[in-house]
Amino acid sequence: MDLRNQTITVGELLDDPKSRAVFQRRFGKLMKHPMVGAARSLTLRQLAEMAAVYLPQKTIQDTLRELSQI
Repeated sequence: MDLRNQTITVGELLDDPKSRAVFQRRFGKLMKHPMVGAARSLTLRQLAEMAAVYLPQKTIQDTLRELSQI
């Protein structure tokens, strides 16, 4: 998938079944959090920066790699 140098929006990723499946598999019940809907307008880069407070960098990098391989 073309992540457009991580400028693709979270909404675009969530609307695509393959990338949504990556998020669902990796983050499971977090996907039901109300902030997921609020994050739709963020870029992938912005989301990764925010997630770095809560997730290990390896998890973020592995997720980005998997998304780019779709």
